[in-house]
This record gives sequence, structure tokens and C-alpha cells, in this order.
Amino acid sequence: MKEIWFPSSDMLYEVLPLSTKDLLKLKCVSKGWQCLMSDRSFIQGQLKKMEPLTGFFYQGRYQWCDENYDWISFIPIERVTTDIYIDVLDFLPERIVIQDSSYGLICCRSSFPCDVPVIYVCNLLNKEWKELQWPNPSRESCITLVFDPFKNPIDAFTKFKVVIVSQDETSTEGDGCFSFNIYSSETGEWRISREICLCNHNMQKKGCICVTGILCWLTDGDEILMFDPENEISWLIMVPLPTTQFNLTPEMCIGEAEGKLHYALISEHGLQLWVLKDHFTSQWDLTFTISLELLEKENDKYLFKIAEKLARDYNSAYPWIGTLAFKNNILLMRVAADIYLYQFDTMKMRHLCSLSALAPKPFFSATVVPYTMSLVPLA
Repeated sequence: MKEIWFPSSDMLYEVLPLSTKDLLKLKCVSKGWQCLMSDRSFIQGQLKKMEPLTGFFYQGRYQWCDENYDWISFIPIERVTTDIYIDVLDFLPERIVIQDSSYGLICCRSSFPCDVPVIYVCNLLNKEWKELQWPNPSRESCITLVFDPFKNPIDAFTKFKVVIVSQDETSTEGDGCFSFNIYSSETGEWRISREICLCNHNMQKKGCICVTGILCWLTDGDEILMFDPENEISWLIMVPLPTTQFNLTPEMCIGEAEGKLHYALISEHGLQLWVLKDHFTSQWDLTFTISLELLEKENDKYLFKIAEKLARDYNSAYPWIGTLAFKNNILLMRVAADIYLYQFDTMKMRHLCSLSALAPKPFFSATVVPYTMSLVPLA
């Protein structure tokens, strides 16, 4: 078979406005296509297209046990009917717990119990991975991937950082604090940052959000922990509304859209979406709000007597509605034992799947990670 002639990857990028998913179908056409998909300059150009959100990883989590539940499901969102994918990360050498994802790269760690826990950075599409030593492994540590292909182009090699956040019960000042351990792919070494953040609150198990290089974690004390890994400074900002302002226990999560930190909130006042005006202040703008009554009216196929059910679930460990993840103006949420997508631009919900479809043993507590596919190489 005669090979296809490629004048330049830049020209092909201009004449082939294809998504990463479409490109994967062409990879097996010929050696020429395969070489193109592996060309770093072409991949860099493909990243500039800003791929839409592909879906969400969902992994159940034990609340009162040191062992990990290592069953991982992937929920795609681009299809009308949702097919759940199981064990898509089984190319890794052991069972893992997913932690974070950025521009197609996925960060995960060994599943406990294990003899020598390690951290993995991998790409699902090309099944490449790097194994990192994990200093002072702990099930409670939060592990985050810092990867920006626009700030650090991948034309030479793929540069990334991994940040581990650990919480100490006490510090010299008598308060709790967060400390940071940083891995750099350029040096291949870990380094303990001198920065600590005094905080008496615990980190919620809702993952990390990276917004223009700033890492953000939601705590259980109406505060968000912020960390700049480049300048190694940390600070706390307040959430838009403290929980004391609500009669019922609100459900919330943070996420990123258009380079801004967002805060999605469900309470007796309805569904709200706030955006942070500045990283170093606690000034928020309310960009979207809808009452429970109107939310129910717009989505009466899925919702019924919301206010009554929220009131009944007051202080429940597993509320009737749960916010799971937010990305690109899309909210992944749980209603009872089903998973839905809420799109803020249309104010409509879409049923994705039931909890029972995600694992043999359904979990209300879970780690949920948004994922966008890319061809970024690690080898």
C-alpha cells in the first residue's frame, strides 16, 4: 500500500479540523498517519483546539477503611446513550486509585494495601506511563498533577509536576497545617517546599482543581486552600456563602471553566454557580441561579418534590442530591441512585447512568475526575 504524503504537520492541522477521537480512527490507516499522530509539533497544534470534555472517571471510596476500592469506571458524555467503560486503566502494572487529570494526562497511585506504593502519570490513549517514587506514602495525602502544555510546550519533552498535599495535626504555632511536596519531571526529584498553610479544617475528598497554574482544594470549613507551585506560596480564601447561612446542609463542589474557578452550590435557595473574580481575594460573582421550583419544572422527568426531599435528608451522610464534579459549565451530579449531567447554558439535565452500572458495589462516596483526551506523549 502506497504511503500518504504529508507536506507538513502544520498544513494538515489546518486542513484537518478533527477531534482527537477522530484522529485515533486514522492512526491505523498507514505508517504515515501513525507517524503524524506521534509528531510532537502536530500534537501541540491539536491541543490548541481545546478539546471538549470527554467524560468523567468515577471510583468508589470507603469512608471508614484503610483499603481502597479499586474498581474504576469511565462515564463518557458525548453520546445520547451512555455506555460505561470499566477498567480502562488496566494497562498499568497494578490496581490503582485515580487522583487527577490534565490535558489528557492522568495521575494515579497504587491501591492500598500494597508493599511499595508508587505514583503513576499516564496517558490512556497511547498507554504510556511513568512511575514515580512516592515519598512517605499515605492514604490521606492528596496527589495533584500540574501540566500546562501551553506554558511548557511538548516539542522537546513533556514537562509536568506532581504536588502532594499532606495535613499535619499540629504545627509549632499550635494549629493544623498543610505542607507540600513537589516532584519535577525536569529534575526527576522530589523537594519539600518550605511553604506551609495554617488551617484547622480538613480537606474535602473532592479532588483538586487547577486554574491557570493555581491549585485549589475545598475544605470542610468554608475555605478553599490555594497553592501556587511555581512561586510556592499558599493562602486561604472564603467560599461565596458560609454554611451557617443555610437551614439545610448544602451540597457544593469547585471546578474550572474558561480559566476561572467556579463554585457550584445546591441548597434550599436552589442551584447557584459562582465565579471567583481574583485568586487572592474572596470576591465572587453570582453568574447563575435557579430556584428549586424552576429546576424541577425544567427537569420534571427526573426531579420531583426536591425541597421536601432535601429537608428530609437534613444532616444525612448521603443526601438525596450530591454535587460530584464541575468542568466547562457542566455539572456532574447524583440524584438518589442515578448520575446526571446538568448543563448551565440550557438549564437541562441528562441522565447518564445508575450507580449500579458503575461498579458491582455502588458507592455514594467517590472520587470523580473530569477527563479530556489528548495524544500527549510521555515516552
